[in-house]
Amino acid sequence: MDKTITCDIAIIGGGAGGLSVAAGASQMGAKVILVEDDKMGGDCLNYGCVPSKALLAAAKTAEMIRHAKHFGIKTSAPEIDFPQVMQHVQGAINTIAEHDSVERFEKLGVQVIQARGEFEDTTTLRAGNTLIKARRFVIATGSSPATPPIPGLEQVSFLTNETIFSLTQKPEHLIVIGGGPIGCELAQAFLMLGVKVTILEGFKILPRDEQDLVAILREQFLQQGLNLLEGIKVLSVKQNGHAIEVVIEKEGVQQSICGSHLLVAAGRKPNLNGLNLENANIRYTAKGIQVDAHLRTTNAHVYAIGDAAGSFQFTHIAGYHAGILLRNILFRLPAKVNYRAVPWVTYTLPELAHIGLSSEEALKQDPKAKIFTWDFVENDRAQTEHETLGKIKLITNHKGKILGVSILGPQAGELLAPWIMAIQSEKTVRALTDVIIPYPTLSEINKRVAGEFYTPMLFSKRTQWLVKLLSWLG
Repeated sequence: MDKTITCDIAIIGGGAGGLSVAAGASQMGAKVILVEDDKMGGDCLNYGCVPSKALLAAAKTAEMIRHAKHFGIKTSAPEIDFPQVMQHVQGAINTIAEHDSVERFEKLGVQVIQARGEFEDTTTLRAGNTLIKARRFVIATGSSPATPPIPGLEQVSFLTNETIFSLTQKPEHLIVIGGGPIGCELAQAFLMLGVKVTILEGFKILPRDEQDLVAILREQFLQQGLNLLEGIKVLSVKQNGHAIEVVIEKEGVQQSICGSHLLVAAGRKPNLNGLNLENANIRYTAKGIQVDAHLRTTNAHVYAIGDAAGSFQFTHIAGYHAGILLRNILFRLPAKVNYRAVPWVTYTLPELAHIGLSSEEALKQDPKAKIFTWDFVENDRAQTEHETLGKIKLITNHKGKILGVSILGPQAGELLAPWIMAIQSEKTVRALTDVIIPYPTLSEINKRVAGEFYTPMLFSKRTQWLVKLLSWLG
């Protein structure tokens, strides 16, 4: 028999966004119900950010050992205990999972219902045999790996980011379909763990990033032994004995590639199936739920956040959405999303990070936009640690207002932080040139590239004339 309960906020989805809303709203005094029929923590904890970074940490350690000779340290080739590596990955998940557990959220005052959520009508959500009436509903169901329409794909046992971290035996040859951030990160991680890896990409890898920086990373992949095939079309996939055979076409020529494992990393789709959004008068497309600047759907009582809302598919965006939502729902403040300063990082070796406009976007908007670069090879700390591959790229307008920054290099994600704040606050490069940076640090590269804006003025003939004039005056 169905039972009906009421609350202030009912949240569908226990991933990063849903948990942030639940924790914040409950601790601020709202009555909160969280509906989740799968693992708490969502994709980021269980299949995405956490396990991939744990795997990359192990892979980068192996790579560091291979290059220890640069520091005068003699070592043998690293011996990869793959089952132990995967135990490390699972250990990271298990440790963080306690923070996202049902028990923790119940202690925070959240009522957790472990069942599938689906709308009965515009004001009612069903979770098993429970009907939920809420003042506001929040859809935070995240996204899942998309499966491209490749003939034969459904007939083979392929991996996605949801299954690859369950491997217990090291693959002999991993074929990766997709050269986006997920594909590149996992491909390089397995490569550095001693696996033969092939990436198949229909266009170019990492198309959203600065292509001159991507070119440097591409060369790094090739030097490490990655088999990279770009500009190809995947024609079919089939099982060939114990191997998986992928038939591709490149420049009109067909060829077959056989591997022991196949990873599909060809994009993601929002998790909307089974929500019965039509019952709640909520409009959506294949890209996500239609929301306004306040994250409200076409049903005024329902909001959508994170991947379900069809914007940037990053965990930090789901967390940002949660803050916007709490201000709207709990405090009735007209908070709106602002995507001017959305950062992203691809955690390869070296890392590739970006914030703001690309150089191409900036030049389209303002032909007078200026571009400055500084190489890590010129950074003293990078030299001491033998991590000199990469550079920083700064884009400004003609007055020095910061429009965008891309960094390829060690700790690029960490180095991006001051640029995020500067772009969010619409600062000029002076915000970076006027600060004192400790020496020697990688952070000096931020100040160096910012200083490049003033170099033509500081060392111009006009400045030289002024200095001479002042010296004549005593």
